[in-house]
Amino acid sequence: MAENKSFTIVEYFGGDDGYRCGYCKNEKGNFSHGMWSHTMTVQDYQDLIDRGWRRSGKYVYKPIMNKTCCPQYTIRCHALKFQPSKSHKKSLKKMNKFISNGELPTGQDDAEPMDSVCEEARPQEPSKACHAEVKCADITDIQKEFSECPTVTEVQTEAADAAPSGPETTKNDLMSAPDGRTATSTNAVMGADPSRPPCRKAKELRKERRLQKEQMRRNTDGVSSIVSSTPPTPTHESQTKTLEDFIDESLPEKSSHCLEVRLVPVSFEDPQFTASYEQSVALYACYQMAIHGDDPSECSESQFRRFLCDSPLEAEYSPDGPEVGYGSFHQQYWLDGRLVAVGVIDILPTCVSSVYLYYHPDSASLSLGSYSALREIAFTRQLQKQSPKLSYYYLGFYIHSCPKMRYKGQYRPADLLCPETYAWVAIERCILQLENSRYARFNQDPDAGDARALKDVGRAMVLYRRAVMPYAAYTRKRKGSSDETEVQEFAGLLGQDCAERILLYRA
Repeated sequence: MAENKSFTIVEYFGGDDGYRCGYCKNEKGNFSHGMWSHTMTVQDYQDLIDRGWRRSGKYVYKPIMNKTCCPQYTIRCHALKFQPSKSHKKSLKKMNKFISNGELPTGQDDAEPMDSVCEEARPQEPSKACHAEVKCADITDIQKEFSECPTVTEVQTEAADAAPSGPETTKNDLMSAPDGRTATSTNAVMGADPSRPPCRKAKELRKERRLQKEQMRRNTDGVSSIVSSTPPTPTHESQTKTLEDFIDESLPEKSSHCLEVRLVPVSFEDPQFTASYEQSVALYACYQMAIHGDDPSECSESQFRRFLCDSPLEAEYSPDGPEVGYGSFHQQYWLDGRLVAVGVIDILPTCVSSVYLYYHPDSASLSLGSYSALREIAFTRQLQKQSPKLSYYYLGFYIHSCPKMRYKGQYRPADLLCPETYAWVAIERCILQLENSRYARFNQDPDAGDARALKDVGRAMVLYRRAVMPYAAYTRKRKGSSDETEVQEFAGLLGQDCAERILLYRA
């Protein structure tokens, strides 16, 4: 596959003004740094979310943790070690029963307080407009200047050396839809484990137990018999069932319903995405009005496109990466040929990041929030077979001060990101601190600091008059420039590595 040569261009907006919090409803209590990303590589975004950033459309923001009213901690689940809890199993069995015999629950599951693993409250985007002259088409024009910059070239080489590596996987690992697109059915997310014994019928087990009792009785009565020294084969029920076992549970040939899960890249050049676009817009509007009480003007087609279709991430492919590539995708849930839910996800070098979920209100009793999260964890495990470093599932932000957002901590084992050192800490340790304080430094080492802290702002990269240059060179060209404080803040939030790769637009 062709080597990706794209890079990241952003405009920074600071974070001085407080705005309304969507969680506690404080009118001026929510504070965050923000920037508009015209384009972004998946590696840059991976590094940014590992420093507490998160995107909403093309707007990328980072809560000011020690200042905002509801601190939002980045949370990740170890997908490979995940075992479904009792409530998770209940959600999976509920869906399987519905698919199998049409049995539909009458109400929302008490174990699912929220409808989605993503944020309920979207961040407030800056009111000032972005510079129109910075467009994706300009990227091609400035690539020559970009590649000639020695500092950036060195960083690009280092990033290439750190790219994920692993064995390639054939298309047989993913079920193909009739049109060739990746798709999964409710029975085919992952193949059955051939090393596991098949599920045995109760009739066979009863017969085996009866024969064993007869042999024991004959031995007691003095009747000679040959007793096998081989212990009976353990039953399937005695083993721990995996997430895939529940998803792949056998269904009758004549099931009441058919569920198909399709992975569709977010691109208007993709025929499957464009063919389902109008249905997806209508589903989003229906969901927002019914579940979140939005006015029709708040969930228009333009809002949908800006929020869930416009992504700064360029589609990227790597010989060592997943076959579907990296970038932004919609995971569509089709029930009997009807679109009932869409999970918006980003596939990044080391994780699948959940962005948003919307579904038809009529399907609320199926616990689609929990079900889709479990499917996305299974999908992460599937991708890891193709790309070994891709082993985490990011659930967005964990907000302990908002009780209805605590359910994200149920997908364990999980870590929270320390807001000061950017080290990952087991959630069990973090919760003990968050019970006493909304804001907490999770890293217990008092001497630990930010390993990627900014050391030299002069090496931060800027885009000025269609030319790429270090900030030190820019200040020589713009003598008397008064933006050093802003650039220092921006580069500090990114860290030295990202600051030397990401291009900050300067007017």
